[in-house]
Amino acid sequence: MVPELTLVTASLALGVSAGLLAHEGTHAAVLHLSGIPYTVSIFPRRDGHPIRWLARTPWAVVHPDPGPDSPTWALQLGALAPLTLSIAPFALATVGHAPSLAHPIPTAFVLGWLACAIPSPQDFSVAFHARRALDAAGPVDDPSPERDGVVASSEPVSD
Repeated sequence: MVPELTLVTASLALGVSAGLLAHEGTHAAVLHLSGIPYTVSIFPRRDGHPIRWLARTPWAVVHPDPGPDSPTWALQLGALAPLTLSIAPFALATVGHAPSLAHPIPTAFVLGWLACAIPSPQDFSVAFHARRALDAAGPVDDPSPERDGVVASSEPVSD
């Protein structure tokens, strides 16, 4: 019982970890395909105790840097893009490969993955108020501002 519980817990943690990366990846993919500059930060703004890092602060964040001419629909679609993460598990379920309690390890992974398919409150805010964000975005002097933990940017590197 204890080894199985350990494996289920590890599977859930792996599902959440993979899901978080995929969640932010869907944001970045839509922004990239629509031509909106963005940066990706892994473990931004870390200070204090490591347990607090995991529980209270985001693990990864995509920062869009839209200009005033950026399409509103691209920001809205990018904000709701994580919903696409639920397609694969539900498609597998429709063809008879649904996880079950008889197999708790893959079920735990799928639950962790599906938890990350839900857009965050910030995502919904961007989806519903994208026009306000674009109106507030004036001309950008520096399209790639320095951020703690930035690991990727859609901006080309200039010499």
